[in-house]
Amino acid sequence: MKEFKILEIKESIFEDNNKQADLLRGELKNNKTFLLNLMSAPGSGKTTTVLKTIEALKNDMRIGVMEADIDSDVDAYAVAQTGTKVIQLHTGGMCHLDADMTKQGLEGLGTENLDFIILENVGNLVCPAEFDTGASKNAMILSVPEGDDKPLKYPLMFSIVDVLLINKIDALDYFDFDLEAVVERAKKLNPNIKIIPISARTGEGIDEWANWIRAEVRNWQE
Repeated sequence: MKEFKILEIKESIFEDNNKQADLLRGELKNNKTFLLNLMSAPGSGKTTTVLKTIEALKNDMRIGVMEADIDSDVDAYAVAQTGTKVIQLHTGGMCHLDADMTKQGLEGLGTENLDFIILENVGNLVCPAEFDTGASKNAMILSVPEGDDKPLKYPLMFSIVDVLLINKIDALDYFDFDLEAVVERAKKLNPNIKIIPISARTGEGIDEWANWIRAEVRNWQE
């Protein structure tokens, strides 16, 4: 039998991406620019949360937003109405952003005079969790209608984020969602995870979320 070489493509891709991510993170640190990678499934209220975040922080820091989608520019348009600096990233069918794609987005956005940048990643609970974007911190949104079993189904996502926003808590009375079970399951996967229940619609919990961001940006810049 003829011998042939086996190349572990997946491993080498991740290794290369991790190196690029570390370099990008170092550049952001030197520039004192804090990049938040915000992930979730489609329909979780990600863009609404971004808009509420901008409203809460616009007087405290200079904000930029990168909207990543397979197609469409509706989210970037919504952010642009607030006067915030924003760029739309089209992934060409890819379900995630990696470090190189993030760097291209930052170059297109321009990081000059920005303290805080939100990367709204592609709506997906699988692929985005596998790729380090070079962000300063990772956050995810889980909405009440999605169900309380998501930490069991997508453990990697819950394992790699620094903060979990449980959105649409104003709808808790209408869904069979066990908030305590989500907290317990998430903490089992990631003991250091910060969990903040919010309603992006009513604004409940946004102050705590904004205060977390203020503290993280301050620590990053110092």
